Amino acid sequence: MKKDQTPVPDLTRIRPYGDTLDDGRIQLSFTLPVPSDDRAVEAAKEVLHLLGLKEPLIAWYEAIDHGFTHFICYGSLDKSVDYTALVVHEADVTRMTLPETDQFIREHFGRPIRVIGASTGTDAHTVGIDAIMNMKGYAGRFGLERYDMIETRNLGSQVENEDFIREAIHFNADVMLVSQTVTQKDVHIHNITELVELLEAESLRDRFLLLIGGPRVSHELAKELGCDAGFGPGKFADDVASFMVSELFKRMELRRG
Repeated sequence: MKKDQTPVPDLTRIRPYGDTLDDGRIQLSFTLPVPSDDRAVEAAKEVLHLLGLKEPLIAWYEAIDHGFTHFICYGSLDKSVDYTALVVHEADVTRMTLPETDQFIREHFGRPIRVIGASTGTDAHTVGIDAIMNMKGYAGRFGLERYDMIETRNLGSQVENEDFIREAIHFNADVMLVSQTVTQKDVHIHNITELVELLEAESLRDRFLLLIGGPRVSHELAKELGCDAGFGPGKFADDVASFMVSELFKRMELRRG
């Protein structure tokens, strides 16, 4: 093979890439509740073995508290993944640009779409909801406030589900958008479950398009919890906007018969 030729991976058996294609090298980090010493290093290597990794290497370790040690490690994986056989569950929508979305709303709705968002429950983080809703957006992708044909209200963080529903009714929202950044002990699952149950108890579930997003959110999980769509890492405001206007249009067409 010539030096300028790029190796072509076998997509039916892909493995992690470290130094060379298909070497299976993985970098990972974790903490063990043991003092930082040689025995701790051996314990970390055993963890790598238990994970099925060969050639374990502890690249760095340090005590982070009394009786706790953090490790950065490397290992090699023998097993592979058939990339061609994977089935991905995601919101089925064609992404539109901001001008295309505005034009779609003008043509099919003739009025602005109203979106209310919040980080609900005990979640005090607004980075997720701000990335989707605020005008400046995130990573060069403008938020929903930038759209001419979308009216927004961002309630911020630590919004109780009951208050969120009340404000959505008052705002006459078409879409309820929930950000869940804090996910320890599956608190995001319990919180969204409570929100859906409250909406159903008041016969309000079908009134709103309910979308959730966060670092541990997937479209599949959102549907399981009773929401209409989920947006996880790598999704932006234009993904959300494209889905919501397309889905609202489908529902409007169904009501028309």
